[in-house]
Amino acid sequence: MELVNNNNVLRKDNNLLVIIHLTQLLHYVTGFGGFLVPLIIWITSRNSVQGMDEHGKSIINLQLSLLLYIVISIPAILLLGLGILMLIGVGIIGFVLPIINAAKAANGESPSYFLTIRFF
Repeated sequence: MELVNNNNVLRKDNNLLVIIHLTQLLHYVTGFGGFLVPLIIWITSRNSVQGMDEHGKSIINLQLSLLLYIVISIPAILLLGLGILMLIGVGIIGFVLPIINAAKAANGESPSYFLTIRFF
């Protein structure tokens, strides 16, 4: 007879939370992977790591928001070059915010991504 324990014990793993935030920077290194790698890590460990669901949702929301801002800024290039400024802003936000929130995750704090649209 086998006993099944349905109590999910969440482990605290701040290092994995830091890694998931820093994997967003793969866009700047390889040109891709900054969306897929955090998505895969979030899906595989959201039920086993404490705080992973909150951090993963905020990361995916940020990545989808940045993608939307890029799509909007491309036609805006024709409007007096405003799209170029938007693209520069998206690049800076996409680089700085993961680093700041990785430091917050290392300290056990909640992530705070501003200018994101809540998809999840």
